[in-house]
Amino acid sequence: MTRLETLIPIPSLQGADIELPAELERLYDLAYNLWWTWNPQVRQLFSAIDSASWSRYRNPVELLINVDHTHWEALVENDTFMEAFSTVKRVFESYMQAEEGTWFQRRFADHGEECVAYFSMEYGLHQSLAIYSGGLGVLSGDHCKSASDLGIPFVGVGLLYRHGYFRQTIDADGFQQHTYPDYDFTRLPLRPVQGARGGELIVRVPFPGREVAAKVWVAHVGRVPLLLLDTDLRENDPADRPITNVLYVRGREVRLAQEAVLGVGGARALAELDIQPTVWHLNEGHSALLQLERLRNLMKEETELDLPAAVEAIAKSVAFTTHTPVPAGNEQFEHGLASRHLESWTDDLRTDVGSLLDLGKADHGEPHQPLNLTALALRTSSFANGVSHLNAEVSDRMWRHLFPDNPPEQPVVEAITNGVHLPTWIGLQMRTLLEKALGPLWIEDLLEAEAWWPVKEIPDTDIWAAHQAQKERLLRFTRSRLRKQYARHGQSPSELRSVAELFDPQTLTIGFARRFATYKRANLIFSDLHRLRQLLCHGERPVQIFLAGKAHPADRPGQELIQHIFKLSQQGELRGRVVFLENYDIRVARMLVQGVDLWLNTPRRPLEASGTSGMKAAVNGVLNFSVLDGWWPEGFDGENGWVIGADTPTGEDWREDLEDAHSLYQTLEEIIVPTFYDRDEQGLSASWVTMMKQSIATIAPRFAAGRMVRDYVERAYAPLFPRREGGEVSAEA
Repeated sequence: MTRLETLIPIPSLQGADIELPAELERLYDLAYNLWWTWNPQVRQLFSAIDSASWSRYRNPVELLINVDHTHWEALVENDTFMEAFSTVKRVFESYMQAEEGTWFQRRFADHGEECVAYFSMEYGLHQSLAIYSGGLGVLSGDHCKSASDLGIPFVGVGLLYRHGYFRQTIDADGFQQHTYPDYDFTRLPLRPVQGARGGELIVRVPFPGREVAAKVWVAHVGRVPLLLLDTDLRENDPADRPITNVLYVRGREVRLAQEAVLGVGGARALAELDIQPTVWHLNEGHSALLQLERLRNLMKEETELDLPAAVEAIAKSVAFTTHTPVPAGNEQFEHGLASRHLESWTDDLRTDVGSLLDLGKADHGEPHQPLNLTALALRTSSFANGVSHLNAEVSDRMWRHLFPDNPPEQPVVEAITNGVHLPTWIGLQMRTLLEKALGPLWIEDLLEAEAWWPVKEIPDTDIWAAHQAQKERLLRFTRSRLRKQYARHGQSPSELRSVAELFDPQTLTIGFARRFATYKRANLIFSDLHRLRQLLCHGERPVQIFLAGKAHPADRPGQELIQHIFKLSQQGELRGRVVFLENYDIRVARMLVQGVDLWLNTPRRPLEASGTSGMKAAVNGVLNFSVLDGWWPEGFDGENGWVIGADTPTGEDWREDLEDAHSLYQTLEEIIVPTFYDRDEQGLSASWVTMMKQSIATIAPRFAAGRMVRDYVERAYAPLFPRREGGEVSAEA
């Protein structure tokens, strides 16, 4: 058992009924640990068991359930398979036991019982576990994976959605259609958590006039346990069972109920497991209601404390991350609804509803203000950060009025820029190339910029070949997706056969994939169709554009934007040169960031919080072409990509759109396209490949999730750890 498992014991019950021969029993543990999501050797091993089933499910639990018992006999006698299994098992056990020690163990050599509890509304770990919608969830998943890699004593808390986030299809008229699958949790890499009495762990969450039961499941993410709460239980009233059914449900009261289950239920689950976090990390305000539970527990123990003193006490162990200045991203609930839900807390907290609501006031002066969970989280935390330098500056201006006594030179919201989990997002060919150039431990050890300079010495032909292999995989994937989509639209066999001729791997390919909120301006590149057609249809230097993204079911303007772009993609000269890939998920995202040549990002400044998709593209050698928003002002160095427009907003949306569109087209026409097609006798563009190397070398170490999580430990977590006798927490250099 590892040190981490000793710190955070999560007893779990048996998962699916899987029959394995004794020689392969360890496959069970491999299937139930999401370590396989960032280790290609494990995925190759599962594929070797049954390649057709793996291609269909891409979920090892489902795979193992469906393997016929007679199939194991042949595998056990297959020396090649057994050798691969032994290698994977050895690497997994070494990782879990931290035989070489972890970064956290070295950095905090005498750490005691520290534990970080991380709360998030969504987690993007793999497409088979659909409890995420987009960037926030993927960031949470990458945070857990890197916390595992670094050996941080860390536990995640979230919700388990019976129907997940919607699956998107686009009909023949371009309308986004929403379907919600009914997931069977017993066929996913999840297991019920065992309670103190041996059965399933159930916690109860107070609601007006009743309690709602939530079952606790665990997903293991390497060394990190992730607790997920589920209210779809028979013992709940039928009206309460659907609380955790759908991620980002439209109904406001259900949304508030979800956030109570996440915060209050999550805190109670940790208490039932005797896990006592020394740091509580709230990733966005969704989980801020956990502070009510912490206040209740503290005031029950310390009966002399009043509410302000108790708030001050619990804040000393809380770090809070805010992601977006967009109002829809800062969760709030109208006064009457919030009052009804907070009423049941007043006796335990020895206060009235008005005082509780005051903790969540945005303080803009109006009467009967809504309960704003960002404001609640800020008032009950001692460290707050935005997810890029620009985002932190904007958020600080938004919220510093809540703290009038704060010195002007001291920010209320600091900056810890997001990062991406490199092993998850880098393509197989590029990964192999980097292992050769940087050594086999490049992911674990290379967090310093200087260590990446050998990338610049990789032969141009090698890096271009790796990129082209990943690009061709994207094109095959896209053709397959389009055939299915067009068949559903009723297109003829000849039209379906013609899909095989689409997309030339030698053509400059632009990628754009993200949530289709209107401020992200997916239509900017379509604002001048005449100039766009000239770019796309050039006889010697053509361009093709791949787009993907979902609009929330309640976001009509976003859905109309998808319809507009889809219809354009079906018209005349744009058909086959512009493609909209439906059902954007982690797999589609991986394909795109690994395979396109140029990554396009066009948000309206300064509304982009970070924009991690561009980081994922960059570590694959894909060049960024972006507005100076989110992370790009920190990443751009003049030699690793290009900029759209000016570095400050004009204050007038129409003028900014006009100027940015002109900049976008002009840079493509005069710089980007000529650079890509300036080929030598080997078919290489030396200038382009040089920029690819510069992009990898300058962006990978600075925008890796390992760097991000290390920053959280040193700047947010460690300062909140309990002090040892004699002073500070001991740390080695």
